[in-house]
Amino acid sequence: MNIIEKISNFFGKFMAVIVLAVTVLALFVPGSCLWIKTTWINWLLMLVMFGMGLTLKPSDFAVVFTRPKDVIIGCLAQFTIMPLLAFALGKIFNLNAELLAGVVLVGTCPGGTSSNVITYLSKGDVPLSVGMTSINTLLAPVLTPAITYLLLKTTVEVNVMAMFISIVKVVIVPISLGFIINKFFGKFTQKIVALLPCVSVIAICLIVACVVSHNSAKILSTGAIIFAVVILHNILGYACGFGLGKALKLNAAKTKALSVEIGMQNSGLATSLAGTAFKGLAMATVPGAIFSVWHNISGAILANIYNRWVEKDESSEAATEEKAE
Repeated sequence: MNIIEKISNFFGKFMAVIVLAVTVLALFVPGSCLWIKTTWINWLLMLVMFGMGLTLKPSDFAVVFTRPKDVIIGCLAQFTIMPLLAFALGKIFNLNAELLAGVVLVGTCPGGTSSNVITYLSKGDVPLSVGMTSINTLLAPVLTPAITYLLLKTTVEVNVMAMFISIVKVVIVPISLGFIINKFFGKFTQKIVALLPCVSVIAICLIVACVVSHNSAKILSTGAIIFAVVILHNILGYACGFGLGKALKLNAAKTKALSVEIGMQNSGLATSLAGTAFKGLAMATVPGAIFSVWHNISGAILANIYNRWVEKDESSEAATEEKAE
């Protein structure tokens, strides 16, 4: 088991580098990844969501009842800031209908599971992060299709019902199944939970490789615009979350959790939904694929920055205590 844990820890630690390497390979040597079928995307995402469910316990939802104000702030911010940022950036950069649809879809999806890991590495409020991710994910079947429709109804045709059904099938069912199995067979799940980071990274890499390789020519033809939009979307999400936390006078740990949760999206879900909600808009899958790569890189950088912020706060408190003595 120690060997498995070491392998899994390696995948978790170097996830950003691994995903980036896979992306570069799929983008510039697409033939190497075309064996991954687009029909696999939903199944791979379901595997990731099932893994998330296996890690959830009833206590993870306690924060909803003990600190409802914090969770409500996170949910409202998640489903307003990121969708509006996505729509605004799409219009500012004059994206075509396909790319605009993909960017908005990334914005309307809930936070990704990787946000919990980055919050932990940032020394942020992990229970709050897990609580926000869980509740936002449960709200996604209703809010993601509804907000996407409101923002794009004059631009492209949005299949709201197909999106709702897809989220329930790809996200809610696997998470619920994993949660139930963990509840009744906890001893068994504890034995395999160490494998989950490895399995999740492999699944995410396969999703990214599939989308990028099948659309490599189109991605390269878009130039730097879509990359700029995705990067700005993510960074502005972090900044807005940080600013909101400061404006509401939340402590450092809560502010970091809010910032990370808002900035990091379930871009794998966005990639999957693009094929369901926007039939015939192949490029709508591209923003989600690029976001999947970028937010893991930016998240690792942000965790490093936020760690220094904590150290600075702690050193200031220590200096104050020394003076008092």
